Amino acid sequence: MTSNQHGWGAPSPWVLRWAHLLSPNADVLDVASGAGRHSLYLSAQGHRVTALDKDAAALATLQGRDEQDASARESISVVCADIENGDWPLPDRQFDAIVMTHYLWRPIWPQLQRSLRPQGVLISETFARGQETIGRPSRPAFLLSPGESLDLAAGLRVVAYEDGFEPPSAAHPDGRFIQRIVAMHPDAGPPALGRMSI
Repeated sequence: MTSNQHGWGAPSPWVLRWAHLLSPNADVLDVASGAGRHSLYLSAQGHRVTALDKDAAALATLQGRDEQDASARESISVVCADIENGDWPLPDRQFDAIVMTHYLWRPIWPQLQRSLRPQGVLISETFARGQETIGRPSRPAFLLSPGESLDLAAGLRVVAYEDGFEPPSAAHPDGRFIQRIVAMHPDAGPPALGRMSI
């Protein structure tokens, strides 16, 4: 287990910023959870989390990280599945929220929408075109085109959207090209006020 393992480290500031939209005691799906940075955070906020990843070692790390916290053990379940090469492993489940960061597999977006309950919220953040000029990932399959997450979320109510270059920081010394979106089930009521940038 290393700190370089996918899903390690602090939760994304984007997830922290919009987590207030989740209903209390929400059922949350953490897609491509890795070692569980968001699963652990959301569990600590009182939510029930399903951590989904194909990396069994990362999921084992997640389970090891919460061993000292009985409440986390009871509120986080793990599902090991390769969603790019197999069937969707949760066909009958719907969630109050879905969180997905640093992961892009375009074919699952319709399934993500079907997996949202009324009032549900989707929080997504991943790399965008331009990233290939400064580092990894660099393959187009892993990079969103300008405005693409808006297309992928078509049918949902967009609450917030950002697309562009994030300047260098301690966490990302070279900066990064990133695209973020928060969208709600079309049957959702009015969202809590927040900043929207396009």
